[in-house]
Amino acid sequence: MLSFLLLMLAQAASAPAPVPAQTPPLTAATSPEPPATRWPTRDGRYDIQNFRFRSGESMPDLRIGYTMLGQPHRDARGEIDNAVMILHGTGGTGRQFLSPQFADELYGPGQPLDIRRYWIILPDGIGHGQSSKPSDGIHMRFPHYDYDDMVDAQYRLLRDGLGIRRMRLIMGTSMGCMHGLVWGETHPDFVRALMPLACEPVEIAGLNRMWRQLAIDGIKADPVWAGGEYRTPPVQGLRTAASLLFVAGGAPLYFQAQYPTRDAAAAFAQQRVATSIAQTDANDLIYQIEASRTYSPWARLEAITTPTMWINSADDFINPRQLDLPQRAVARMKDARFRQIAESDDTRGHGTHTAARFWKRDLVDLLQRTR
Repeated sequence: MLSFLLLMLAQAASAPAPVPAQTPPLTAATSPEPPATRWPTRDGRYDIQNFRFRSGESMPDLRIGYTMLGQPHRDARGEIDNAVMILHGTGGTGRQFLSPQFADELYGPGQPLDIRRYWIILPDGIGHGQSSKPSDGIHMRFPHYDYDDMVDAQYRLLRDGLGIRRMRLIMGTSMGCMHGLVWGETHPDFVRALMPLACEPVEIAGLNRMWRQLAIDGIKADPVWAGGEYRTPPVQGLRTAASLLFVAGGAPLYFQAQYPTRDAAAAFAQQRVATSIAQTDANDLIYQIEASRTYSPWARLEAITTPTMWINSADDFINPRQLDLPQRAVARMKDARFRQIAESDDTRGHGTHTAARFWKRDLVDLLQRTR
């Protein structure tokens, strides 16, 4: 939900604020509707047999859903040499990268990820989208996956499912940004270039953990949640979580400019939270947030030898500009650069990561220096 909510925020137009929409009927297992797209896509599914999680739990059949654009190209040795994977944030899906603010800036003729040249792979992480998740039916009995599990499943999809021996590029936003750093530490020779967008290189702690914990607590405190065995969605708990996520993803200057009156601001926030509630499963969200619990790349940053271009934004509440952690991290990485996008009336807080116009030039530079 976090990634979906932030995507909606970043796409909000400068037109007058909409009035609150009527909340559609809720079901116990809903997911964000993928954006309409003009891009030619193909959907796939890869099943991993007897997948063992870091927690010691296992699944006999772990399903990984994904979307593709473009076609694989093989070099003189017959190896695929143009594969690009883009990783979504918490609560999102791979199809969020078909939104105009992302796709229309990158996939067209002559653009950085022109699909006539690149094979784009957009997977749904474990617990998200069309991949296996708690809302499939086993609720809180679903294995307790973490980011290492999610990266392992991505690796097996690429290597065993799609036959890729080396990726041209791995990009990721928010949670996908953190996955990118995990990729760099665990499979540095499998990737020619990394582009993490909007994350920190340390465990989720401080205020970042606090608001996440409060979102989880809000769901669990709702009596309707019933330990995850609810018959109807725990709307009050989801409202608490969605409200926290909305604030965490907000962009102060942009929202002030676009919603300068009390009524306009209130209507926009109410509509966005209501939409998020209607499209979020409570158990899925708990698992999605908790997946970050073991993330802690700081001790092994020297293992990231893949050329890296790392981007954060100055108005990101989740990854505040006051922390100098990325600058300190890249000093320990073999070939990494970091840039912080300056705050403006047009930047979108945490959601700046999905507005490609803010960092498209950085992507071009990364591709050029890793040719």
